[in-house]
Amino acid sequence: MDYMPISFLIPLVALFVVYRQMKTRPTAKRGLLYTAAVMSVVGVVTGGLIDARHLALSIGLLLVEAVIAVALGVWRATTVRVWLDESGTAWSKATGWTLLAWLVSIAVRVGLYFAGQALGLTSSPTGILLFVGLTIGAQAYLVAQRGRALSSAGRRPGTVVR
Repeated sequence: MDYMPISFLIPLVALFVVYRQMKTRPTAKRGLLYTAAVMSVVGVVTGGLIDARHLALSIGLLLVEAVIAVALGVWRATTVRVWLDESGTAWSKATGWTLLAWLVSIAVRVGLYFAGQALGLTSSPTGILLFVGLTIGAQAYLVAQRGRALSSAGRRPGTVVR
């Protein structure tokens, strides 16, 4: 399989997602969740996640990467500002801490890639696609949950939830 188009698109999608998070957006929008789901599914369906020569080690590293991806998404979600406007609509906007958490997420993913290489595992770009899909999905889901919690709790407009 030719991974070149995927290798080119993953950083572009990730940059676009980070750029959009830095803008003020309603938390009720689900586009980011759908994007994350598509990325995760494509990452799994296209294969190359498991190295058949080192099956147990490869599966173990994949599970560690998945857990770390979700954990980083949870962490970044806590750095996003969520509030209600005067009409009761929940909004969100990433902060400088979110950007820093994204940089840490990228560094961790690169570290996991090199750890796999050092262990002798072959990898494909689809592993990155799955990682990015999981981490974006976790963050988007939790930010949306915070927005729904604000709206349903009957909080006053202008309330900020961290």
